[in-house]
Amino acid sequence: MARSRQSPRRSIATRTGDDGSTSLLYGQRVSKSHPQVEAVGALDELNAALGLAKATLPRRARRAELARIQTELVALMGEVACAERDAARHAKSKFARLGAPELAALDAAVAAIEARQPPFAGWATPGATPHAAALDLARTSARRSERRLVGLKDHGRTVRPLLLQYVNRLSDLLWLMARAAEA
Repeated sequence: MARSRQSPRRSIATRTGDDGSTSLLYGQRVSKSHPQVEAVGALDELNAALGLAKATLPRRARRAELARIQTELVALMGEVACAERDAARHAKSKFARLGAPELAALDAAVAAIEARQPPFAGWATPGATPHAAALDLARTSARRSERRLVGLKDHGRTVRPLLLQYVNRLSDLLWLMARAAEA
């Protein structure tokens, strides 16, 4: 019987976090309760919630849009996962960074839904449809992510204003998408 010559797989369980620490993007070890880890975790939850919204789509119409936003969130997480001292290094790296075009795309998506004037009468009560509920879950995750990003400034971490604008606009878009999904 011939043996496979595949290289051994590395385990996801590195055990380096067993002491309650984790690494930022360029290797600096911090507590898992560090504000940057909290911010990245909130963004990761948002990404997962967007995955649920994508999976519950009744039609494939918005699948590409939600997938694009998920990719943009990965870029945002990468930037937030850098120690302050590594921000310039990240800016010069090959890693994707959000810019004005990504923010403009969110603004255009908001305007497109608002032009259709989705029905809305008072405070939204999530759960009209599975997809609308998934979008509302993503929206609340976006708001938590926004709060965590704002909180980074209180801990000495500079956050580019565009990142805050992006997450704020994304939560607006998700709210509108949820209302449209209820119709």
